[in-house]
Amino acid sequence: MIQVSNLRVDPRTVDGTEQSELRAATQALLKRLHIHQTDIQSIELVRRSIDARKRNNVHLLYTVRAQLVGSTNAERALLTKLTARHDEKNVSQITPAYPHYPLRKNNPLEQRVVVVGAGCAGLFCALSLAKAGLEPILIERGDNAARRTQVVDHFNHSAQLDPESNIQFGVGGAGTFSDGKLATGTKSPLHRLIMETLVDSGASREILWDSHPHVGSDVLPQVVDTLCERITALGGEVRCRTKLVDLVLTDNKITGVRVLTTDPLSGLTTEQSIPTRHVVLASGHSARDVFEMLYQKQVFLERKTFAMGVRIEHLQADIDHAQYGTAAGLPGLGAAPYKLVSHLKNGRSAFSFCMCPGGYVVAAASEPEGVVTNGMSLSARNGTNANSGLLANVFAEDLPGDNPLEGLKLQRACEHTAFELGGGDFVAPAQLVGDFLANQHSSNHGKVVPTYSRGVNWGKVDACLPSYITDTLRAALPQMDKRLHGFAAADAVLTGVESRSSSPIRITRNEHCQSIGCEGLFPCGEGAGYAGGIMSAATDGLRVAQALIDSVLNLT
Repeated sequence: MIQVSNLRVDPRTVDGTEQSELRAATQALLKRLHIHQTDIQSIELVRRSIDARKRNNVHLLYTVRAQLVGSTNAERALLTKLTARHDEKNVSQITPAYPHYPLRKNNPLEQRVVVVGAGCAGLFCALSLAKAGLEPILIERGDNAARRTQVVDHFNHSAQLDPESNIQFGVGGAGTFSDGKLATGTKSPLHRLIMETLVDSGASREILWDSHPHVGSDVLPQVVDTLCERITALGGEVRCRTKLVDLVLTDNKITGVRVLTTDPLSGLTTEQSIPTRHVVLASGHSARDVFEMLYQKQVFLERKTFAMGVRIEHLQADIDHAQYGTAAGLPGLGAAPYKLVSHLKNGRSAFSFCMCPGGYVVAAASEPEGVVTNGMSLSARNGTNANSGLLANVFAEDLPGDNPLEGLKLQRACEHTAFELGGGDFVAPAQLVGDFLANQHSSNHGKVVPTYSRGVNWGKVDACLPSYITDTLRAALPQMDKRLHGFAAADAVLTGVESRSSSPIRITRNEHCQSIGCEGLFPCGEGAGYAGGIMSAATDGLRVAQALIDSVLNLT
């Protein structure tokens, strides 16, 4: 198979469909290799990115794999010819290797594995375990995707929060309502397997080659429901509205879990014990009660760096123009994303996070009297505004004492202050960037109308964040504006508070992915401190599943 990278394509020749992309990339490939259409047996898109370094010359870059008629011999001959011309740059002959799920075997366990949390880490871990024949029980404190969507809509309209089922809790985790962005700074051969699984479950094929892939919060509910159906079909079990309340330990070994199950119709709650010797804890970083339970049981926890800040909103058309110039608006380019970071001389940094092109700021609270913001986009990314987290780090030394739960206390305090500044009913405090930089109150919006679903109360956002966060954001905004013109525009909107971007705690584990000092407990994903997004969390879910499979099936 021949792989060719850096194929330049004029975005005006692409209309956003797979057919037009494949057609344009094929023509670029033929020209690059000096061959004809009849020489190609098969072709696939591997990667597409946008080169907008020169706004007057924006173009698409493709990486393509093609199998030639005559296969290996024809490909070798072509490479020899290109090499003789010194024209072999960005062309190589490859043998792709794709990872796969573990092979199915008979379950040797008398007691089933319990996976706690049906976010991306828990879902992919449970799917991998089910494919291996271990018949896991996946428990999730929130609702399935369909009912959860109804619960979230009800909260947005009524301010009546369900602490067990909301934007944080439910099948698919927080990622279901945050656009489903799959871009990651990590590298792993498992990424292709994850992408293919999502496509097989209903996601667009575009995620297989887009350099900034996303699923969309209107598509993700179907995708995560399909993943649950696949787990069940393989002998696993998915229990929604089932909350972990305790780990049963004997001599520092897992012997069971205690759960509360609530009937979604009657509201009746029953307690149950599930015997098990293996628990995958993928409960996410918003399950603060789980951290508190682990602390009481003296499971080893440690502080880690996390981030907090606000959501920043601009008109998407302004971001498009700043990124793409006169090419802005072309269907082949879509809504422009951005990724910004500013490193200050005092050692602190600010950065954009979870950028949602054509998206919305959502109310992401999971506790009473606490305002939390997040961002989401639908698959079309056709909303009026662009939004992103604008965050700065909280380091362990910023917190008092040595209690590993201090980060949780800070998050809660900031969320509660934001609730008070909003005036109740989960209304959020908001401020214009110009007023924030001038350290003065705002009274209304300009051309950027905030999209936060519960509404905003204009004023200042400083009080709901530590001064080292707000000082960092003030210093960073002008620097970021130099990289993306208009980012610090006076009428851009800041909405507080963004507090759930990462876990403030790590549940320390050993090289076999087991908790230190608690045999049979496998911390997993973002909440455990081993991931920072959908892809890295799903990858960690597969990694933990393999470690567990190795430990029980003696495959190491």
